[in-house]
Amino acid sequence: MKKYILALDQGTTSSRAILFDRQGQPCGSAQQEFPQYFPQPGWVEHDATDIWESQLAVARRVLVDHGVDVADVCGIGIANQRETTVVWDRKSGQAIAPAIVWQDRRAAAACDQLREDGHAKLIQAITGLELDAYFSATKLAWLLDNVAGARARAERGELAFGTIDSYLVFKLCGRHVTDVSNASRTMLFNIHLMRWDQDLLDLFRIPAAMLADVVSSAEEVGSTAGQWFGRPIPIAGIAGDQQAATFGQACHRRGMVKNTYGTGCFMLMHSGNHAPRSANRLLATVGWRVGGQTDYLLEGSVFMGGATVQWLRDGLGIIDKSSDVEALAASVPDNGGVYLVPAFAGLGAPHWDPYARGTLVGMTRGTNRGHIARAALEAIAYQSAELLLAMQKDAACPVAEVRADGGAARNDMLMQFQADLLGVPVVRPKVTETTALGAAYLAGLALGFWASQEEIAAQWQAERRFEPAMTDDRRQSLMARWAEAVARSRNWVA
Repeated sequence: MKKYILALDQGTTSSRAILFDRQGQPCGSAQQEFPQYFPQPGWVEHDATDIWESQLAVARRVLVDHGVDVADVCGIGIANQRETTVVWDRKSGQAIAPAIVWQDRRAAAACDQLREDGHAKLIQAITGLELDAYFSATKLAWLLDNVAGARARAERGELAFGTIDSYLVFKLCGRHVTDVSNASRTMLFNIHLMRWDQDLLDLFRIPAAMLADVVSSAEEVGSTAGQWFGRPIPIAGIAGDQQAATFGQACHRRGMVKNTYGTGCFMLMHSGNHAPRSANRLLATVGWRVGGQTDYLLEGSVFMGGATVQWLRDGLGIIDKSSDVEALAASVPDNGGVYLVPAFAGLGAPHWDPYARGTLVGMTRGTNRGHIARAALEAIAYQSAELLLAMQKDAACPVAEVRADGGAARNDMLMQFQADLLGVPVVRPKVTETTALGAAYLAGLALGFWASQEEIAAQWQAERRFEPAMTDDRRQSLMARWAEAVARSRNWVA
């Protein structure tokens, strides 16, 4: 009888569930979008119940739709949107307030104050992170300060804090855990000593009683309650979505790079078994911990990737569905001098400007929908090119190729333009759902479904390789013009 690992891929705009077989091939999937809430400019929220119910629904549906008996599911792996912050009641499991999403900027002023007070270097040294509202610590502090009674309840041990992985595991099996990769994104975790840092808890005024137990990325942490699937299923893999994608892309050796084109874009380079130090405002983060060994990554984060295309669809209404963007962008020979800087949630690496805002420049009376669509696609590539330039400055070894995944990686026009801007090949794998695949692989390693990382790496296959075809002069000219557009978006919010 065929056996499977079930991957739960809980993303920013949708929840997915994908079944993988022993060959690492997807054998069925289900997906469900859930609402996004924008109560104030710069604020982004989710209803934690929407997340839980949509994730459970797709997990059940993929089994039913593909006729898979629960007995043939050997385990569950979880990958999740990172940094998004949930606080819930330990007894009821109900969130006490909306989840504050990673894109949310409400804590930017608090970060400014901490920076003025001289804490940025200490935070970076301990956590590997920039002092920014992107991460969980200031979001959690905001909730404790602004939800009535929350701080007192937290100090009494009544409330739990977690990123989405932690919340899902709690709902599925009642344990309060998080893995090392997600812990490293909270700005409360010492990535060198691999433990919560008391100095940071004191700085952010976070009661230690709220925190989860930290586990390895490939480790059996419990089994689902029988009510959810009819019988228990072991939960054995947990990783933040970008670390999971890096693992699923088999970037297991130092110097290997992947870029995920999802809601945001996230470029990560394997940095070995020691935390890297960046001189170019990139992040050092825990990749995963497997079999007692911790792997670290160097990361650059772009907040608006595929979300820019969603804005074309939902905000401007110039496309009916996201997949229409390639044809619309191809309807014009070039961008017509139009540049879109999608700083709708500020700018991530290497700028780290929470006060930047979206800018559309270079328009004339001849500008049409096609030029704007093309500028939107090109913006995704420009932002990723900035990350690789910073990464190449930090890294001791040259980048041989970039492995691409995520929904927008299926866009051939974008992938070719990306290779041209990077000046290195971009390789798209046969399985582009590498976030879910990485979560499945981590669970499967813990359960003996796969024997080793070497077995996993041998399953990786390229579907298409995009070779750079642009001259250096042209590449430098385009990047210089992009830099001018970015400068116009900076420090917009007073």
